[in-house]
Amino acid sequence: MAAATTAATAASPPSPPHRPPAAPLPSVVNVGNMNDWQKKSPLDWQTYVNKQVRVAAAEKHEYEGWVLTVDPVSANIVLARFPENEKVVISVVLGHAVQEVEILKEADDEMEERLSRLFMPEESKAYSPEELEKRKNNLKTWLETNHIPVTEQGESGRTLCVAGVLTVDPPYGPEDCSSSNEIILSRVQSLIQGYLEKQP
Repeated sequence: MAAATTAATAASPPSPPHRPPAAPLPSVVNVGNMNDWQKKSPLDWQTYVNKQVRVAAAEKHEYEGWVLTVDPVSANIVLARFPENEKVVISVVLGHAVQEVEILKEADDEMEERLSRLFMPEESKAYSPEELEKRKNNLKTWLETNHIPVTEQGESGRTLCVAGVLTVDPPYGPEDCSSSNEIILSRVQSLIQGYLEKQP
């Protein structure tokens, strides 16, 4: 039996390779090129928001500033600096260049407010944070009373999301609505306009 088996094995041709060995290499190379910062999860990145950091980047570059946000796709870090007697300076550190991020300081309430107002529309700055919160809650309650589904989203829940297809940003007027669906956009803008006209 052993001889027959050996003969059969010798007679059978070697099986061809199923795939060329080079095929999986590109994905392996890409993973190898990712740095530790890029491998972090969005929840990890969120812990750096509103913190003053020092970023060590490629080619011995260093950056300092307050973290406004981290792009979840590219891992780019958006930093804000406030030089004395100058306007705010915004800089972006590319995610693939980040080598190390050191937290220097946490923002106090005053700095958090300052950071949150950086990209706020000019007209909403006329309202205090308390007034904006009241306007948001009143509009949300009114929409829910009219059986329109609405949720809060974004940092600090400042943006209202209506029916999952439309957003309303501070200070929550018709012109602050945005949606890719023009029919819904027009309808909700009209509703909010009517609601605001009835307010005392």
